[in-house]
Amino acid sequence: MAKGPALVSATAGRAREPIAAEPVIGLEIHVQLLTASKMFCGCAVAFGAPPNTLICPVCLGLPGALPVTNGRAVALGLRTAVALRCALAPESRFHRKNYYYPDLPKNFQISQYQYMDHPPLGSDGWLEFTAEGAPRAVRIGRVHLEEDTGKLLHVEREGAVSHTLIDYNRSGVPLMEIVTQPDLRSPAEAREFLIALRAMLQYLRVSSGRMEEGTMRVDANVSLRGADGAAGTRTEVKNMNSLRAVERALAFEAARQADLLAAGGTVTQETRHWDERRQLTFASRVKEEAQDYRYFPEPDLIPITVEQAEVERVRQTLPELPAQKATRYVSALGLSAYDADLIVRRPPFAAFFERALALYPNAKALANWLTGDVAGLLNAEDKEVDETPLRPEGLVALLRLIDEGRISGRIAKDLLPELVRGGADPSALVAARGLEQISDAADLTRLVEQALAAHPGAVEEFRKGKSRALTFLVGQVMKETRGRANPDLVNRLLRERLGG
Repeated sequence: MAKGPALVSATAGRAREPIAAEPVIGLEIHVQLLTASKMFCGCAVAFGAPPNTLICPVCLGLPGALPVTNGRAVALGLRTAVALRCALAPESRFHRKNYYYPDLPKNFQISQYQYMDHPPLGSDGWLEFTAEGAPRAVRIGRVHLEEDTGKLLHVEREGAVSHTLIDYNRSGVPLMEIVTQPDLRSPAEAREFLIALRAMLQYLRVSSGRMEEGTMRVDANVSLRGADGAAGTRTEVKNMNSLRAVERALAFEAARQADLLAAGGTVTQETRHWDERRQLTFASRVKEEAQDYRYFPEPDLIPITVEQAEVERVRQTLPELPAQKATRYVSALGLSAYDADLIVRRPPFAAFFERALALYPNAKALANWLTGDVAGLLNAEDKEVDETPLRPEGLVALLRLIDEGRISGRIAKDLLPELVRGGADPSALVAARGLEQISDAADLTRLVEQALAAHPGAVEEFRKGKSRALTFLVGQVMKETRGRANPDLVNRLLRERLGG
């Protein structure tokens, strides 16, 4: 198992020797399921609706209101558990998790819990992914279903919270909780695992995985293990709303614990929250144990039964998942493992790649453009490719202009942003702006002669064996033609004139 880096102090500006301690990280991922209605009632599930407009007596826990299990949510949970290679429980039950908090109108949450001989929906699975170029596998402790809570909205005045509002629209929304074993050994590894898990959930069409909308929320248990292998006290970290926040929060918390232990202190088992603005974790409450919730079977819901025939049907209908797709891209298309992983980890990206490949069977060229220039533009705007006007037909048309010698690669790179942001036709842009590549040897010979005459120093440098001088001269011709000159032809003509 790969070990994480030695930890450094969490205190800014204070250097000291690294502490030899290995982070031990387990994740609890809450996934909002793609259903039209809530877990136990018929209220709609919709992001961004006006507060407290998607509620009813059931999700508000009013007296006499009885829950009914959402069959679609159960099917999505089963689909995920099968994809994660979990052992499926023939019968699982819902339980009441009792605690008091303003966002929980019933004062209990309907969830699933390991109770006597009734395990949760799925358990003892695993997920394979790649971290730092090496294959990894993390064990999945359990997959279970539950309902979401409401959402607290803290109102600040003059830098402090003055009061809190509650929106119950989210109360009762179907959730699937995926709990890993403490197999992760660094914050970066945890981030890569979450990227792989989110991609799998999106391929399965189980969840949108949009952390910014709260449809995928992550809690983490963090402890340190010394060189003697002894396990340390763990803390739970909450309120991490992005992949970047997860990595930063885990790095801070591990370093905080290392600092505390180095100073002779002890780590308290507690729940801590990540403050994105201050880039630190802070204590919120002492960590509860399972017995504190007084679980007992939900009396108003019948057990979930899963027949083996249904499990096999689900297994046979699973789509090609990210790891399988990446393996195919490497073996059948000749892509590097790195490029294949970059493509498959974003389902819209993979769909775009395959549609473009059907039109332009040069997988390596497509992969280079997608993982390089296209991905750079998308990341700058924080968008997926399907959220832009760029279409596979447009990118393919651009690449064909290069293949036909009508434009250079440099011109293509300059035009790409307009395709991504406006869906422009590359051929029309080239014609309207007079960007056709100059491939006439006579025209370019004249420009080559001008460059040689204007830069005798570069000529002398080249003849002394310095190849960078040739690159400089090619650049001068390209600059003169505003990138329209055929670079290969310019290179050849220069070599002929320079005699090498």
